[in-house]
Amino acid sequence: MSSMIERLPGWPAFPDLFGWVEAGIPTAHAVPGTHGIRIEEKLTDDTYLLRAELPGIDPAKDVEITVAEGLLILRTERTEETKEKHHTEFRYGTFTRSVRLPAGAKGDDATAEYKDGVLTITVPVPEKTAGTRPIPVRTG
Repeated sequence: MSSMIERLPGWPAFPDLFGWVEAGIPTAHAVPGTHGIRIEEKLTDDTYLLRAELPGIDPAKDVEITVAEGLLILRTERTEETKEKHHTEFRYGTFTRSVRLPAGAKGDDATAEYKDGVLTITVPVPEKTAGTRPIPVRTG
């Protein structure tokens, strides 16, 4: 045994498995040829914050953010080329991610900012009112 972890015949290598987990579980409604976007989400008392990792793009022309029926949809296209002395690598394609906004989120008032390869989308979520209120019963 030359290493601690050996690949069994017919089984994929561990890096392939980790890459699949990192990219997310493929879904039946995924569009062929698109890639996922890594995100972080945070919900505070009055704000929903989404941070998306999008290095190497021009946000003014390569990013599209839409809100429809409580769903925030982020889409970008990227073409990147890395050249070294004896090596060239291309990374390109369409990247998409959809997330369900919290109940009551005001998608029409969302703002977005791009800095250092990270897109931050902020959506106001109004304070929730008390969950119960008395309803008087009228008598005839």
